[in-house]
Amino acid sequence: MSRVTSRPVHPLEKIISGGQTGVDRAALDAALDHRFPCGGHCPKGRKAEDGVIPGRYPLTEHASADYAKRTLANIVHSHGTLIIYAQVLKGGTALTADYCRQRERPLILIDAERQHSEQAADLALEFFRKFDVRCLNVAGPRHSQWPEGYRYAYHCMDHILKACLR
Repeated sequence: MSRVTSRPVHPLEKIISGGQTGVDRAALDAALDHRFPCGGHCPKGRKAEDGVIPGRYPLTEHASADYAKRTLANIVHSHGTLIIYAQVLKGGTALTADYCRQRERPLILIDAERQHSEQAADLALEFFRKFDVRCLNVAGPRHSQWPEGYRYAYHCMDHILKACLR
């Protein structure tokens, strides 16, 4: 008798980010709390706005200290990017979206002002299925640009990971 295997409902296998404060760290913290594989590229010297990115985050240092170069590395080494932001894309978050579009990489934008975090998670799960996203790059504003971003992104990622681990 032949065995039929079906495609997993949630193909997600790994979360990556650049390790910056705010949304990036929320994604990594949620993954670590769920013991879900995570990583990503961070700037040389593990630099972030609060100093050196703590060693508990399993990140690979890029050869360059330039944030833009690590942003591009994370886009290229993922199957899709989830950007979580509030109202306006700016700075490194806007650059991430631009890089995704320039390289025609799958991208989903979640505006926290328009969706509750659980609704946002459901939209992200559909995105993963549609584009077969196994390695997800998560990006968004740093803490100094959006202090509430960590909490929103953590809750969203927690909901996503619970669905993926069912």
